Amino acid sequence: MPDQTSFTERSYQLHAEHLAHIDRQGRDPLERLTTLKNSIHDWRHERMYRLLDPLLRWNGRWLTIGDGIGTDAHWLLGQGADAVASDIGDALLKRAQKEGFIREYRRENAECIQLPDNSFDFALCKEAYHHFPRPFLAVYEMLRVARRAIVIIEPQDPLQQSALLLLLSNMLNRISPGALQRIWKNQYSFEEVGNYVYKISEREMEKVAMGIGLPAVAFCGLNDYVKEDPELCRVPPRPAFWNKVKRHIAFKNLLCRLGLIPYRLLCCIIFKEKAPADVIAALEAKGFRYVELPANPYAK
Repeated sequence: MPDQTSFTERSYQLHAEHLAHIDRQGRDPLERLTTLKNSIHDWRHERMYRLLDPLLRWNGRWLTIGDGIGTDAHWLLGQGADAVASDIGDALLKRAQKEGFIREYRRENAECIQLPDNSFDFALCKEAYHHFPRPFLAVYEMLRVARRAIVIIEPQDPLQQSALLLLLSNMLNRISPGALQRIWKNQYSFEEVGNYVYKISEREMEKVAMGIGLPAVAFCGLNDYVKEDPELCRVPPRPAFWNKVKRHIAFKNLLCRLGLIPYRLLCCIIFKEKAPADVIAALEAKGFRYVELPANPYAK
């Protein structure tokens, strides 16, 4: 039987080494903070960050999780929020701080955060959850150190969100076990840095909240343009290509509204305390589905 402790420790080591040596790949590792400003790549991430606008009305201090070069904390600081960046490796966070992109940083393993309970108001984990070898530990750790809410923005598990895809999956598995994997090539996907790619679902996060008696969750789907194309990094972007990207996203949005496919990304907010009415209204105006959860009648 594999040594699980050795595997997780190896995963942590691989990710820390990746951050320490990323600048050896011929590109500036801080390019998202410097040369990629005003590119389509920058615009894509801005669309994700704007999902945080409703929570910014609820003034508080933020801890960013898995924030490799400090882009998340940098964005929050730009909105007038107080933010501390954290990651399992701090090589690039040191440079980001030295160059004035962030104010504070911490070297933290998301699955074992060395902070007291309720140290921050909010915790944000954007496109980093899928790197963790035991991501649910990270969710509970974020909930421990955040006083009000945590935010996770990640690719969505399509089978958990689409009844049609789940039906087709079950039918294929009954007919021929393994048939789905032959059709869905990245059903079990891994990244070069050494991690399995976890995807999230509304139901999973709702169960996390219900299990520990939390009051509410909120969800919002988002589509993106994800391709390895140098045009995404062009500054300024070519209008024709930008229009192509927008058409791609608009078409995916239409399919999602018709219920034919699920959104590619999911923004999940788990609340530890009920949000103020103006924050809830702002969330719903942004397209979130805010769900108040019932209290456990046997554990009052």
